[in-house]
Amino acid sequence: MKDVRNTGKGRTPTRAAGKKKAEAGGGNGPDLPGAWTAYGVLLQHFRRLAGLSQKDLGEAIGYSLEQVASVEQGRRPAKEAFTTAADRVLEARGALVALQPEVDRAKLPPFFRNFALIEADVVSRFSYDPLLVPGLLQTEAYARAVFAGHCPPPSQEEVDQLTEARLARQKLLARVPLAELSFIVGEEALRNPVAEPQVMRGQWQRLLEVGRLRNVEVQVMPAALGFHSGLNGPFVVVETDKHQHLGYVESQEVSCVVRDAAEVSAFGMRYGKLRTQALNCVESARFIERLAGET
Repeated sequence: MKDVRNTGKGRTPTRAAGKKKAEAGGGNGPDLPGAWTAYGVLLQHFRRLAGLSQKDLGEAIGYSLEQVASVEQGRRPAKEAFTTAADRVLEARGALVALQPEVDRAKLPPFFRNFALIEADVVSRFSYDPLLVPGLLQTEAYARAVFAGHCPPPSQEEVDQLTEARLARQKLLARVPLAELSFIVGEEALRNPVAEPQVMRGQWQRLLEVGRLRNVEVQVMPAALGFHSGLNGPFVVVETDKHQHLGYVESQEVSCVVRDAAEVSAFGMRYGKLRTQALNCVESARFIERLAGET
């Protein structure tokens, strides 16, 4: 939120002046995502065509004047419920809804955004995650606990935005056409108590539910296995809608999309071996059920 500073000869702005400033749109900070700014400009355009003030629009869709002004100024991202309601009231014919994926994607950490664009349209996605439950399978409570534990600590608003963006990515699980999805999760990731027991139970139940989807496989890599081909760290292998094979690795908020054919081939061979070393899907489900029964 912007600071409200004294103006003139030590006088504070009047309520009318504040409202006028909100309606005018204010200035955007240099670090605001372009998708939020573009969305705000389009929202303002449709609102003015409809002959509505920000207050009028807010009342029509169930949001405050300040919330509408913040979205128009690009200071806050629109949530899906806001967009759906605004698109309907302003008769935008889906223009705002079409921008929502870009708004959500801009909530993601900058290092991940390029891969998020690739991920959204993949034919297949295979990942190995030894330390944490993969983001595409996380519950809201688990994701919040993970983001809140970051160092340096994020603000509550940042935690909210990161969590919303992560949950929005999960549309890939049921996207049409279906993508073939495989997740190998380390036993340590499942046992790591990143949150209180009820959150962990909810997360394990979520893994069981997702594992029953016909396009999803969830396998557990047991800790007792010893040395295996995934000990170099987590990685992802995808096939794009153009049938290009890519790899992806990240660590400590540094990421790399791997395009070299030989390197991607090595990722694929490594993943194939991991699938044979991990518990199969039925054994993995039983393992997760036992974990849930222990708490």
